Amino acid sequence: MSDMLGNLAPMDIILIPGLWLDASSWDSITAPLEEAGHTVHALTMPGTGVPAPDSSDIGIGDWVDAVVAEIDATDGAVVVVGHSGGGNVAWGAVDARPDRVARVVFVDTVPPPSGQGISEFDVVDGVVPFPGWESFDEPEVWDLDEATRAETAARTASVPAKVPTDPLQLHDDRRHKVPVTLLMGGMSEAELRAMLGEWRPWADAFDAIDDSEVVKLGTGHWPQFTKPDALAREILAAVSR
Repeated sequence: MSDMLGNLAPMDIILIPGLWLDASSWDSITAPLEEAGHTVHALTMPGTGVPAPDSSDIGIGDWVDAVVAEIDATDGAVVVVGHSGGGNVAWGAVDARPDRVARVVFVDTVPPPSGQGISEFDVVDGVVPFPGWESFDEPEVWDLDEATRAETAARTASVPAKVPTDPLQLHDDRRHKVPVTLLMGGMSEAELRAMLGEWRPWADAFDAIDDSEVVKLGTGHWPQFTKPDALAREILAAVSR
């Protein structure tokens, strides 16, 4: 892979995990990106795995702030990658620093409209624990074999109770000028647009973007676990555009 894409200009690539995951969820992606000459910043979000007494005040804004701080610590433009609920965080960071982001990559998720949260999950002991693979629909988990499910579930951690339901507040329309790549597990662009047509605010948020592309990966919701080489290859292709 590095031979094929190793001539790309080096970039700082910030990897934001979805709910219940930490920086290690990107381990299979990091090496191919670094081999291509890029600097990778795989993040663990604030309050992940932290009991309620010490995480109850942490919300989606704090997660966005953590990514913005990572952007501010780099020189030049960056690429921001967000998986699942991490896509909301990525879009919030782009909104905060539209002049610093060269491209944002959504991994099996879409840019949200302002005022929307990620989703609602059960709160247990003041935090949101991983709900188990059985809580997800078959199209999301079909390519996770039993060994992968067991190994990855063991690595999950709770997230602060406010994070999944906090509304993401967006303010700067310049985010629509930042090029967007959507790496969708099981949807083509036509299929995605058909789905978004049923969720008008999300369709409007997507349509407002000046430069967008949709790539179907042919995976479930966690390609970093099931097809990491394909995911890394598509991230590198997006960085090169």
